[in-house]
Amino acid sequence: IPVLPTVHYNMGGIPTDYHGQVLRPTPNRPDAEAQGLMAIGECASASVHGANRLGTNSLLDLVVFGRAAAIKASKTVRPGTPLKPLAADSADFAIDRLDRLRHASGGTRTSEIRLAMQRTMQDNAAVFRTSEVLSEGVKKIDEVTAGVTDIQISDRSMIWNSDLVEALELENLLACAQATMHSAEARKESRGAHAHEDFPDRDDENWMKHTLAWFDKGGKVTLTYRPVHAWTMTAEVDYIEPKARVY
Repeated sequence: IPVLPTVHYNMGGIPTDYHGQVLRPTPNRPDAEAQGLMAIGECASASVHGANRLGTNSLLDLVVFGRAAAIKASKTVRPGTPLKPLAADSADFAIDRLDRLRHASGGTRTSEIRLAMQRTMQDNAAVFRTSEVLSEGVKKIDEVTAGVTDIQISDRSMIWNSDLVEALELENLLACAQATMHSAEARKESRGAHAHEDFPDRDDENWMKHTLAWFDKGGKVTLTYRPVHAWTMTAEVDYIEPKARVY
């Protein structure tokens, strides 16, 4: 029976505050909000796990922040409040994405691109990383992502089109893979689950910060950073300093 490593939990995600309110950080406003947009669950990152989630804490995350988001949403939107007018082209991006993939007539099947992505992540973003391996991984995952332009979709239907669903999922997976590889390559330290053999120690002076990955329309990744909150919301609890991972 073949045995391979796989993803267990994504400690990153859409940045949120403790209400589940999505953040859209800027250099001058690291806690700027995207008003009315919320995220909970494993797609969100309220950053309570840091770089190394402890076992069973995911359930606490879901329960606590799921409830917090619901309370925030109930205060943000009142029953009977009409929706704000949307721009005429507000749905164009989503529709264009569906049509682009549904009518794709390249020469590479979705499964082939997905396998290349999996192999690249297993080889170049495994548990223990080096600068050379990560640098190679950045080039490889960008090449795999660029290959989506040659994707082949055989089913053109609009009903139960699993071929289209798999292609949409692949684009989402590739975005996560690029964000993971680029941010890991840039981080010259070891922290939590990021075990860098060339930089085995944690470097709080230079790397005590969140990584944000931004994508342009061409798929190019740009990294920016957001400071970690090093304070508590009450004087009754002291700030817990980061500690070395010893297991």
